Amino acid sequence: MQGPMRSIAKLIPVLMLAGLAGCATIVGTPTQLIPIASEPADAEISIVDEKNNEVFKGRTPTTVNLPKSDGSYWGKKRYTVTMSKDGFESHSVTITASANGWYIAGNIIFGGLIGWFIVDPLNGDMYTLSPKEIKATVKAKTGEATQWKKGELSIMLIEQVPAELRGKMVRVQ
Repeated sequence: MQGPMRSIAKLIPVLMLAGLAGCATIVGTPTQLIPIASEPADAEISIVDEKNNEVFKGRTPTTVNLPKSDGSYWGKKRYTVTMSKDGFESHSVTITASANGWYIAGNIIFGGLIGWFIVDPLNGDMYTLSPKEIKATVKAKTGEATQWKKGELSIMLIEQVPAELRGKMVRVQ
């Protein structure tokens, strides 16, 4: 073989190898980093998966490395992130896995049916977790203001005062 034919002959094994793997498997990863922040900061975080197993416990801000698949065929993951802080309402966000562009478009070019139905669904690299980051504002509890007793003095943020009581407030100088 000479010239261009030799180059093509060298390329054939590479193309055959690519055809045996799913495209998302070639370029994907089994886990994804998810940055988590809250306003105010230092909220407690609990992350549970779709089987209600706690997979992380910590405080904001943080970054968590979450698996995108449970390792089973079509085993995409789902997580619930719950943030809580004393004096504030708890806040929950759901993180879900869905097929990424490499799985959908990449298998048209490289992986074909083997990539679509065997390789990528088995390893989970075909998924992307969404949202890719969490920035949540935890709201101050408003029910506490109604527990005041006559003659009692309490100091709180304006956001903690129920809207129906804000009009009755008097500025103290």
